Amino acid sequence: MDQYARTFIVRWADCDANGHLRNTGYSEYAVEVRMAYLVEHEFGLAELKQHGIGPVLLREEIDYLRECHMGEELTVTFAIVGLSPDGTRFKMVHDVWKPNGKQAAHIVVLGGWLDARVRRLTPPPDALREAFEKAPRLGPFETLPPAGQR
Repeated sequence: MDQYARTFIVRWADCDANGHLRNTGYSEYAVEVRMAYLVEHEFGLAELKQHGIGPVLLREEIDYLRECHMGEELTVTFAIVGLSPDGTRFKMVHDVWKPNGKQAAHIVVLGGWLDARVRRLTPPPDALREAFEKAPRLGPFETLPPAGQR
């Protein structure tokens, strides 16, 4: 399946003192893409709150490959590269692409679903787990350990 993607225009507020996209800007665009995917699958903020869960990142790694500047159009992709059998944990990648087809960044995140009441990882509702199982995938795909195991 093709990757899920969204396009952004780098704003002045997204830039650092060197005049290019600040490091946290890459992460913020990736978050926007993940949340857009969830909203499209009927798991926006209200639905997550209703279920008493929220996404939490356990690790984020970013390889910065090219500078991005104010006014540039960037396309950010999203694909799942790992899930635990119960859906508690997920691993995904985001790639940031410049209009000339060159890759600007590669982001890998490991996360899980946090139960807001007990503050522990928890399996997501079935519909949310199914949305992640149907999400675009890149290989090789990794089976992650469930919560409580490493």
